[in-house]
Amino acid sequence: MRILSIFTTFFGIALTLLLSGCITADNSFTRVAPGIWRGVLELEPYRVPAEDKDAVTLLYEQFKPGELPFNFEVKYIDNERFYLEIINGDERIRVDSIQYGRDRSQARDTMNFWFPEYQTWIHTEIRGGVMRGEWIVPTKKDYRIPFYAHAARDYRFTNLKETPVRDLTGQWATLFGVDQAEQEKAIGEFKQEGNRLTGTFRTETGDYRYLEGTVQGRKFFMSSFDGAHAFMFSGSIGKDSLNGEFRSGHRYKTLFTSWQDPNFHLADADTIAKAKGNGEVKFSIQTPDNQTLNFPGPKYDGKVKIFTIMGTWCPNCRDEQVFLKEFLAQHPDLATQMAITGFSFERHADAAQANAHLRNYKQKMGIPFDIVYAGKADRAEAANFFPVLDKVTAFPTMLILDKQNRVVKVHTGFDGPATSKYADFKADFEKTMRTLCQ
Repeated sequence: MRILSIFTTFFGIALTLLLSGCITADNSFTRVAPGIWRGVLELEPYRVPAEDKDAVTLLYEQFKPGELPFNFEVKYIDNERFYLEIINGDERIRVDSIQYGRDRSQARDTMNFWFPEYQTWIHTEIRGGVMRGEWIVPTKKDYRIPFYAHAARDYRFTNLKETPVRDLTGQWATLFGVDQAEQEKAIGEFKQEGNRLTGTFRTETGDYRYLEGTVQGRKFFMSSFDGAHAFMFSGSIGKDSLNGEFRSGHRYKTLFTSWQDPNFHLADADTIAKAKGNGEVKFSIQTPDNQTLNFPGPKYDGKVKIFTIMGTWCPNCRDEQVFLKEFLAQHPDLATQMAITGFSFERHADAAQANAHLRNYKQKMGIPFDIVYAGKADRAEAANFFPVLDKVTAFPTMLILDKQNRVVKVHTGFDGPATSKYADFKADFEKTMRTLCQ
């Protein structure tokens, strides 16, 4: 997909904005420049098309094909200590696991900032207002993506403002994988304000969380980076449809098409998976602290049970864990009658490593209930652990059992806070809990 061609009619404007569109850096810092930075993951090496050399020269510091941009802010606590906030639309993700030092051999400042919930990190060298390094995902084989960032740049894709051909605000029926044998249904939920575009895509297995981007003429771009996933959506606007490309990191890409259809819908999350037979659940499993959890057992007697199939590598699962944590805190009258356990299917092959990570995850997240290692990150393995289910199609999947240990609901996926359905889910969950806890 040719990206730079959308700018060919206004290079003069581009040059003017490029010279004037950046904010001024604060030089009164001791380590990393405070304020807004523009970060970029280089999903593929950039090659200058011969016919686009002038465009590349003018737009060099802005968006180029093969890049996934995002913004973050550096905030100082005192003269030495600081943290970052990753910015995606309305969401800010605080990152305070930071190691700052100096590479004596290169005479350069270096920094690692970790996303401990997902076991990933960015390693970077720093020269003034420029960072250069890579994003590292050790739970995937040889998974490293080059990274760079510039201080005092508050735009995400571009600070150009070509008039959009239409407003994309609203819901868009979507099919991902139109270039593949099987397609996935989704609904795009967009809000456009001028050139700025925010929103997400809902699917039957979860949502793509907070996306942010721009509309320029007939082109649109949206991205998200949260430490676990790097999502990039780009495409063109037709008369009645959108056609684009979706990239997840630097190894996966597919095409999608969207159109507006008020009758298009996703399957009800409570109907995708079902309990088989008489709905009995049984397990005996060790916690990361080497305690045994048995079900049925005294810990669960007389309580409403929430068993959630999850993985710490999964942001939708993280959203669900945060929801459950907040629900317990906000509904103490129901919390005493509920027993929650997370069954985590991890990318670690070694159980000891997985359990060590789960201890850190639970502590970092402030989770007040047990999370146990149940196997490798695989839907078939999750289904084998819970043979009561006819299938497992998504992480997370939530089983709700009544006080008599019967499965009363199986909820597949999670419509998180970036979606229009989150409020409905919260209301329905509270209604179910109040009914079952009577």
